[in-house]
Amino acid sequence: MKKRILVAEDDANIRTGLLDALETEGYEPEGLANGASALAAFRQEKWDLLLLDVMMPEKSGYEVAREIRASGSDVPLLMLTAKGEEIDKVLGFEMGADDYVTKPFSIRELLARVKALLRRSSGLASGSEKEERTPTSFTLGPVEVDGRRYEMQAHGKTHSLTPRELKLLSLFRERPGEVLSRDYLLDQAWGIDYLGTTRTLDQHIVQLRKKVERKPTEPEWLLTVHGIGYRWRDE
Repeated sequence: MKKRILVAEDDANIRTGLLDALETEGYEPEGLANGASALAAFRQEKWDLLLLDVMMPEKSGYEVAREIRASGSDVPLLMLTAKGEEIDKVLGFEMGADDYVTKPFSIRELLARVKALLRRSSGLASGSEKEERTPTSFTLGPVEVDGRRYEMQAHGKTHSLTPRELKLLSLFRERPGEVLSRDYLLDQAWGIDYLGTTRTLDQHIVQLRKKVERKPTEPEWLLTVHGIGYRWRDE
């Protein structure tokens, strides 16, 4: 069965080019011109991946991503942006984006990222591995995680979690006190076919510390091991 991909891009020329490329690769794409229409289509139909332009009328790609993640969906989200500033990518990751492609981009790169996200999503969705490796609820230091709600409580506050943040917490729960390399965390949380850099992981850790730590700039639990990766403090 063909993978269904929703393309939300307000530039008609870019949208047409994306639809043609995706269709040529054997996917079943559908294009929309604004964020509100994309969100409505997401709620009405089943999609295997969404391509979201960041700057769109009515609702931005950020807003669409945030509402999709708030619904509990972990459908892969690939953001398209003309901006290269780090702050924009951090915001996108915080809203639940899985990956970024910065305009102008090559079709070959975009298709490779689409393929990698779809492969990883299909792998996690098959069998019981996803349920086994991401418990519905668990305690980790000062953190109480509710996987069904994609929420966590720490230091008297409740925070929403993105699917990626939930996965990272689950990985630290499995191996408390151990140093987990950046490559290991990327392979486990993003998939072995992920084409991004370790900077993506670092940005997610920064956002996760804001929810886990009393003082995110002086972490007590989610610790950096310079030159290697991260570890969760062994209680």
